[in-house]
Amino acid sequence: MGHKTDGEGMRKIIQFARESYAELRKVVWPSRDDVISSVKVVLISTAILAAALGLVDMLLLFGIRAIF
Repeated sequence: MGHKTDGEGMRKIIQFARESYAELRKVVWPSRDDVISSVKVVLISTAILAAALGLVDMLLLFGIRAIF
């Protein structure tokens, strides 16, 4: 009926683990300086965006209060 044996399934799991390990060895990890630089860019960009959205929110609030 085409049922797989337990041994065949275990071989596939082991093969998958070996292939995954081989792929992870190919990964080029960023240097510490690259990571720090990227984190700085993200934090500064987030701060600028938060300030811009806060300003827009404040202007909309003043506009709504002026109308009502």
